[in-house]
Amino acid sequence: MNSISSIALSGMNAAQTRLGASANNVANLATEGFKRQDTVQTAQAGGGVSTSVRESPQVGNALEQDVVSQLQAKNSFIANLAVFKTADKMAGALLDTRA
Repeated sequence: MNSISSIALSGMNAAQTRLGASANNVANLATEGFKRQDTVQTAQAGGGVSTSVRESPQVGNALEQDVVSQLQAKNSFIANLAVFKTADKMAGALLDTRA
């Protein structure tokens, strides 16, 4: 089993990858023949997630979907960061000999 910090870090990395793919899609809205990028997340044994980027089979844009994806990635990053910080505080409290 992975530590809570490494699981939260994998979630932050997944959110960053998702945001990058979505930003690339928005930046290429007017590019002729552009195929969108999608992210695929896979659960890892023991906790956490791995993320990969794939090219969409269809040509065209989906601005609404990309904006929603950016908001989801932001909120996911913030939630995982809160878990990471809490795990760090808990570890510090466990190691504090003056507590």
